[in-house]
Amino acid sequence: MIFDYVIVGGGSAGAVMAARLSEDPDVSVCLLEAGGKGDHVLTRAPAGVVALMPGHGKINNWAFNTEKQPELNDRRGFQPRGRGLGGSSLINAMLYVRGHRADYDGWAELGCQGWGWNDVLPYFRKAECHENGGNESHGAEGPLHVCKQRSPRPISEAFVEAAKERGYPATDDFNTGDNEGVGLYEVTQYHDSDRNGERCSTASAYLYPVMEQRSNLKVVTDARATRIVFNGKRAVGVEYRLKGQTLNASAHREIIVAAGAFGSPQLLQLSGVGRPDDIEPHGIPMVHELPGVGQNLQDHLDFILAYKSADTDNFGFSLKGMKNMLSHSLQWRKDGTGMVASPFAEGAAFLKSDPGLDKPDLQLHFVVSIVEDHARKLHWGHGFSCHVCNLRPKSRGRVFLRSADPMAEPAIDPNYLSGQADLELTIKGAKITRDILEAAPLAPYRQSEMFGIHNDMSDDEWARHIRARADTIYHPVGTCKMGVDDLAVVDPDLKVRGLEGLRVVDASVMPTLVGGNTNAPTIMIAEKIADAIRAGHIASEQK
Repeated sequence: MIFDYVIVGGGSAGAVMAARLSEDPDVSVCLLEAGGKGDHVLTRAPAGVVALMPGHGKINNWAFNTEKQPELNDRRGFQPRGRGLGGSSLINAMLYVRGHRADYDGWAELGCQGWGWNDVLPYFRKAECHENGGNESHGAEGPLHVCKQRSPRPISEAFVEAAKERGYPATDDFNTGDNEGVGLYEVTQYHDSDRNGERCSTASAYLYPVMEQRSNLKVVTDARATRIVFNGKRAVGVEYRLKGQTLNASAHREIIVAAGAFGSPQLLQLSGVGRPDDIEPHGIPMVHELPGVGQNLQDHLDFILAYKSADTDNFGFSLKGMKNMLSHSLQWRKDGTGMVASPFAEGAAFLKSDPGLDKPDLQLHFVVSIVEDHARKLHWGHGFSCHVCNLRPKSRGRVFLRSADPMAEPAIDPNYLSGQADLELTIKGAKITRDILEAAPLAPYRQSEMFGIHNDMSDDEWARHIRARADTIYHPVGTCKMGVDDLAVVDPDLKVRGLEGLRVVDASVMPTLVGGNTNAPTIMIAEKIADAIRAGHIASEQK
């Protein structure tokens, strides 16, 4: 079949693109998603993430692994990514964080005109349906529900008090452009009477309400894109596999690749677009040389400190804990509150490692459970954890093909800690985090430290701990970066440079990591480009 637009990937960007473009009844849109519909109870119930994130059975999760990381004791890192309509918004902690205004102004300074803070703020607001209504920072009419947490645990409030005691400022809004401070995260969670407390993924926000009603929108799930089809330098279709068959979706106007920081460069390389050294050894014919495809991979490397606790008003494994979860499950089904509504990462902090900095360079996630190895290693009992990451790492990695087999996983090399400055800041952040966790407000909850962290550790000791346990906090970006330099894959309109009829619209286009979580920025990117495409379509028709 021939459509106006074919979109590859129904995640945090692709779902937005499909819904927004199909608002125009005069255009036809096809959305190809490799996973399923993603509307079961484990995705609707926020606490269901503990079953999805570890990747057991790969339920709604690609569950990728990295190449061996030399600076992490040659360990392979884990890279969970959402699979299904909604993408990673199906399996994330629902945290609604935009980053710092300087991140976007920095994009503009790199040549990405139209991507400064004042340019992108309207699209954050357009997406948002905030429970407190609209103001100069927040929107009230968008499809994406954003709210305060339904039932934060008392221990999370104690974390906030501990950070305040250590001299860090409190804030009740991390999304005004300056995110410095400590508080509780806002979440992408329904706050209406019908679905109160349920996860608000991009699929449930944008797609589910319209996909059965719009005759001009065709959503194909379990459809694995294998190749972009070109006629010369113009993208004209997408080859995909569905139920053992190889099919083709043709595009009259554009192909929009929204397969994420790993999937988008992989699909381009499989289609002959990228570096010859990444493509030709696999016997794939070159279509267009673009040296930046798969390069510039950036991610937030995360280090966790954790404590056992006698407190059982949190997530844990005990007879009392299991009894509590039963009652909390009934409570959530009744009114959307209780621990099942928790994002796990309840406490938030954006801190400066040095008071003289102009913006925070560290982010903390305070989690109401013991976390080790992405919850793949479980512990009997209860406790709490705190994650710390360097917000703007210097390390750069890459994504490349393992083979010409489109069903094979991409090779992912984040190249963590390849810059000495990254290790130094992670050590500093770990010390700051421990200092907060040792403050008096958390004393009633502390029982014993989990991983052998102790007072007066040397930097070498901290480094050994970090190399042994640090891993991703799930924010890969940059592998199809936008810009005007030689490594830019897309221009500021997200059109692939040197080709026609092809864009990339997802987190892979970010030239640099934002200082925070990446789901809200990815949704913003899609809102902005969908608006630009529709405006361009209208302008062309008026000529």
